[in-house]
Amino acid sequence: MKNTTVTFKKAKEEKTKLTMLTAYDYSFAKLMDEVGVNSILVGDSVGMVCLGYEDTLPVTMEDMIHHTAAVSRGAANALVVADMPFMSYQTSVYDAVVNAGRLIKEGHAQAVKLEGGFEVTEQIKAIVSASIPVVAHIGLTPQSVNAFGGFKVQGKNQEAAQKLLDEARAVEKAGAFAVVLECVPEKLASKISQELSIPTIGIGAGAGCDGQVLVYQDMLGLFSDFTPKFVKKFANVGEIVGGAFQDYIKEVQEGSFPAKEHTFKMDDEVIDHLY
Repeated sequence: MKNTTVTFKKAKEEKTKLTMLTAYDYSFAKLMDEVGVNSILVGDSVGMVCLGYEDTLPVTMEDMIHHTAAVSRGAANALVVADMPFMSYQTSVYDAVVNAGRLIKEGHAQAVKLEGGFEVTEQIKAIVSASIPVVAHIGLTPQSVNAFGGFKVQGKNQEAAQKLLDEARAVEKAGAFAVVLECVPEKLASKISQELSIPTIGIGAGAGCDGQVLVYQDMLGLFSDFTPKFVKKFANVGEIVGGAFQDYIKEVQEGSFPAKEHTFKMDDEVIDHLY
């Protein structure tokens, strides 16, 4: 059954936990879709885990459209949410609506996600008014890494915690159908989740959220440049893949790959008559 914004609303009402994973290509999107994940996020994390950037800031609209379209082709049932990259919505409300529309029309996403609280409520309102569902994102917002001075936990003191709670209420009022809480203390994330009528999706925000999202390269041990403290590795695929690469190199160097049974055959006399 196709997951939609209604699925998210119903899950919140019924206290059913929502699942979300990132994907950036057709093959992984199809695998996730087949096992029943509720939503696939085409994150601007593609810049770090696929394109080799130090952060998400260099990611372009063209990058996001390209990867979102690939994921959409593999996701028959999961709700595809596409990140709006840095400077695709901060410049103006008009730009926000136009670029959100591109992710829907060209990338075939069903919803978009943008980072920020009070400062993006007008963008959220306008995008929702254009019939495009929006997921908000507060707490640690990676596109603000320079302003934060690094990837740091948010909302640890009274003033910061109150600001996050107020921002959560503001993005809900603006029309977001869900909100990602990133790197927020567990007690604060639980409080926000209890206060809102829309689902919260946590990443490093504890089990009290209404759902969870992970970067699949992190959970599978495929990305070794940096692993957040909150990530649980469900498998160490990196070691398995690395071992397979080493076996391949060894067999090629030894001359045992490809094996005879994996090669195409022809009559010896054809070779004999070559000149």
